[in-house]
Amino acid sequence: MTDRIVLAYSGGLDTSVAIGWIAEATGAEVVAVAVDVGQGGESLETVRQRALDCGAVEAYVADARDEFAEQYCMATLKANGLYMDSYPLVSAISRPIISKHLVAAAQQFGASTVAHGCTGKGNDQVRFEVSIQTLGPELKCIAPVRDLALTREKAIEYAERHQLPIETTKSNPFSIDQNVWGRAVETGFLEDIWNSPTKDVYDYTEDPAFPPAPDVATITFEAGVPVAIDGATVTPLEAIYQLNRRAGAQGIGRIDIVEDRLVGIKSREIYEAPGAMALIAAHQELENVTLEREQARFKKTVDQRWTELVYDGQWFSPLKKNLDTFIEATQTHVSGEIRLELHGGRATVQGRKSATSLYDFNLATYDEGDAFDQSSAPGFIDIYGLSSKVASQREERLYGKPDLSGHGIGTQ
Repeated sequence: MTDRIVLAYSGGLDTSVAIGWIAEATGAEVVAVAVDVGQGGESLETVRQRALDCGAVEAYVADARDEFAEQYCMATLKANGLYMDSYPLVSAISRPIISKHLVAAAQQFGASTVAHGCTGKGNDQVRFEVSIQTLGPELKCIAPVRDLALTREKAIEYAERHQLPIETTKSNPFSIDQNVWGRAVETGFLEDIWNSPTKDVYDYTEDPAFPPAPDVATITFEAGVPVAIDGATVTPLEAIYQLNRRAGAQGIGRIDIVEDRLVGIKSREIYEAPGAMALIAAHQELENVTLEREQARFKKTVDQRWTELVYDGQWFSPLKKNLDTFIEATQTHVSGEIRLELHGGRATVQGRKSATSLYDFNLATYDEGDAFDQSSAPGFIDIYGLSSKVASQREERLYGKPDLSGHGIGTQ
């Protein structure tokens, strides 16, 4: 029986050419797998037919938009996932779900190998292959661009020579990856980190320097997940789509970062994630209202480690699963409403409301009705500062009183 290779198929030039290129290089039949995670563009049926026209023996297509939003984007939201405090893991969270469907297709169609279109210097090769090896340890992985020397120039020449039904052009200088959670743009003139992005870099967002009138959105959460916007019930996917549109119109979610890649190099990346950044801003504020102080402090550490694991391609790792359990437990009381003003590139919290809030007006107020017992404060301060006081007394006993003249202490 002829061996089969499953190919992660986007419908674009490189992966269309890769179907025939892989078949010629390996002698295997190619099964094309297309996964819709909200990247837009052509219909899945159009993509499926193109794969067959380019020589695939089978074409597996999956509308995974709801799955992606509910299981991957919402997990990222609960973890406030921002790599280097900026990047909301746009590409990093799409690779594990695509890998899951690749492995399922390999098992369905009897393939021994999975192929992807990544280069040898990016993060995505790691994300795909680690996920595939974890979910299907028996599978091998190849990358035509990395392993079979498929350059863009060779791809264009191959497509023209074989008259493949795909547009061939060298005009787009950028490498673009996008899904419902956001959009990533790199290469071209952006590789010079002194260059400013030009307006043609952006697609999900309008120029924040010329915003329309402010847009106020009230987002309702239940257990850390958005369930309504302005009182109208939404699914996670609908919430992201709506805020992509509304926050994008205000230029929210533009990110320009020199990023530390897993492979050890720094890379300049441009991201657009209007819906993701608006949701994260709202979710973080609702956590401020509903999480206990020490729980919230520790969760920040967990969130950062979770984000690093996901960025590094460890979505299915044991540690990431353990951290999922902790994060999920913290979301029990993260329910309520956050009112956001979307305007001029900023999502600004204007109001908070929660039946599970830890904010107590009577404890917080300085006006009549103050329920805080201020007589407890002196004893609390004495005990809180006791260890430092004892240490200071030891220093004086051993070395004498400190010279405070150089520490901003006035001598007048």
